[in-house]
Amino acid sequence: MTTPGPAQGRRQLRPTDVKRLNRDWRRRTDARLGLLVESVTQPFNMGSIIRSAAVFGVERLWLAGNSTPPTHRNVAKTALGTDRLVPWEHAGTPADAAGAARKEGLRVVAVELTTDAVPLHEAPLDGDVCLAVGGEDHGCSPALLAAADTVTYIPQIGRVGSLNVAVATAVALAEARRREWSG
Repeated sequence: MTTPGPAQGRRQLRPTDVKRLNRDWRRRTDARLGLLVESVTQPFNMGSIIRSAAVFGVERLWLAGNSTPPTHRNVAKTALGTDRLVPWEHAGTPADAAGAARKEGLRVVAVELTTDAVPLHEAPLDGDVCLAVGGEDHGCSPALLAAADTVTYIPQIGRVGSLNVAVATAVALAEARRREWSG
């Protein structure tokens, strides 16, 4: 049995083509998306989160707890310059950060495994939303969960019970945009 070769004429897009493609997707995007990050302390995780936030058009990043700020020197290693594209502030407590997001007109949806969490593909991600994620070891704190409007989780079928916080953030951001684009 032979393995089929690449499709005729298939090539990677040139930078100009990528800009055109991204501009087309921005035109299809109306919903506002925010991100609340609580107590993510590893700079490489924070850099990855910021890069994903920039990719999916997060308009504001609220930090809570002891999150590593985007200005930390090691954040830049994974953010790759995208830290300048996402406005951010340290909002203090999780309740303060959730309040700041609500003041901007965003519903707060925490990503965490709780007894009342709904699967991500069923979560209320329509309209203007602020996704909230928690630290590497313990996830969202009880204070953040209490401040959230709803809680969602990412269904997993493998033998591992959780994702890295940066990966989980990217999955949730992608789902929020996918819903908007396919709706």
